[in-house]
Amino acid sequence: MIDRLTLRRPDDWHVHLRDGAMLEAVAPYTARQFARAIVMPNLDPPVTTVAAADAYRARILAATEGTGFTPLMTCYLTDEADPAELARGFESGVFTAAKLYPANATTNSAHGVTAIANIQAALEAMQRLGMPLLVHGEVTDPDIDIFDRERVFIERTLGALVRDFPALKIVLEHITTAEAVAFVEAAGPNIAATITPQHLLINRNALFAGGLRPHAYCLPVAKREEHRLAVRRAATSGSPKFFLGTDSAPHSVERKESACGCAGIFNAPYALETYAAVFDEDGALGHFEAFASENGPRFYGLPPNEGTLTLERAEVAVPDRVGGGEAGLVPFRAGETLPWRRAGSA
Repeated sequence: MIDRLTLRRPDDWHVHLRDGAMLEAVAPYTARQFARAIVMPNLDPPVTTVAAADAYRARILAATEGTGFTPLMTCYLTDEADPAELARGFESGVFTAAKLYPANATTNSAHGVTAIANIQAALEAMQRLGMPLLVHGEVTDPDIDIFDRERVFIERTLGALVRDFPALKIVLEHITTAEAVAFVEAAGPNIAATITPQHLLINRNALFAGGLRPHAYCLPVAKREEHRLAVRRAATSGSPKFFLGTDSAPHSVERKESACGCAGIFNAPYALETYAAVFDEDGALGHFEAFASENGPRFYGLPPNEGTLTLERAEVAVPDRVGGGEAGLVPFRAGETLPWRRAGSA
């Protein structure tokens, strides 16, 4: 039995750090574990320019000072996305990627893309530059069942996108379905996917276990058990097409536990410990370093991190709440005990 696991310092290829007091409260949790992170641009207003991304990066660095953490910034695509601005940001090293939110698909996505045809010029520029496209893969048609939105997006939109832009690097983010797994596995080397800890552990029953559970609500929502198992098999398979992306999405307790609770699961405090437990349960610890530390950098064309991080088989209790005041948060797996912890932590 493996009791200690040392791996290259991992990266988080999908995280929401928010801004202001919330940024200051949550960013250290990500910086504690990850050397780099792809930071989502869905602020209010969204990050659509090089100047806005540069300023946001400075605020993140201030909130994580002394940790060595590197935020990787993304551009929020709108119907008016400027190919020249994308090129300027990518070539200057400010933008690492651009994010496609279908309009109104999730938190702060009202400014998102209403039709792929509206961003053809932007996608052509990204393909030419080698700039990755990060996709929230859901349709938003009100006539489509919320549990089918990812599958329908793949059928209606993603297949055509891959066909029309064969050299474009695309990350299908936070996959939740067997159909997404199959699509990524069958596609060429330019197509990859991120996987969250929550979609490895919960199915849609978690939303209604003994009552309505707002802290199990995220978008895309958790699906049937058969889909959870398919996503879990993909994560632990050793395939280089799948890598770590927490989609940690903090909202205060008050905003989660309200008449119209916000979507998002805050998993950053114990993300790595949670992933490690999954790989351990599935007898796949030998694949964990690739998933957490190697597959993402390889896809993005970045060097792997030089430092290391050690996990040990030892129990750690997840608190019911972290932070206080307006930044009070309920972490994923609150009140549970995890079998792995960061070496040297209490």
